[in-house]
Amino acid sequence: MPDDVVVRCRLRAGLELGRPVLRNLRRELRHTEAIAVAGRALRRRDVSTKRLTEHLARAGVAPEAGRSALGALVDARILDDTRLAGSRARALAERGWGDAAIAARLESEGIAADDALRALGALPTEAARAAKLAARVPDRRKAWALLARRGFDDSTIEGVVGEWTSEPGAG
Repeated sequence: MPDDVVVRCRLRAGLELGRPVLRNLRRELRHTEAIAVAGRALRRRDVSTKRLTEHLARAGVAPEAGRSALGALVDARILDDTRLAGSRARALAERGWGDAAIAARLESEGIAADDALRALGALPTEAARAAKLAARVPDRRKAWALLARRGFDDSTIEGVVGEWTSEPGAG
């Protein structure tokens, strides 16, 4: 029996294990198992609340125990979607990705739209990031293509590289 369950259930020698005590014991054991499953998932890398909820469900954790575990992890600031969105957005921006690509990646990781918008707002401007990336590519067309592949907005690319031309020899 895990120590934390013994303490939360106030178990002691001689305690009669009636239905209310056993129900509480079962609930606390489920909570402890849910925390353990979540902890193993978070040990590898930070994940969003949505992804961790899905992971707990796939692992067979009861919904009530999952909610309880998620609440405990949020209260302990171990699970923090705002922090996760900021760190993921910074990492992607540093690797040369544009706002659209970063927003799509955050969404695919289960980050809420408002957390993603806050994270994008905290980054250096998309134009500054595009200019830095485009400076490494001397050919205008290749710079345009690179920035477009990396999820930069067309107007940002135009501002940094110039207008797109498909004429041979242009750029």
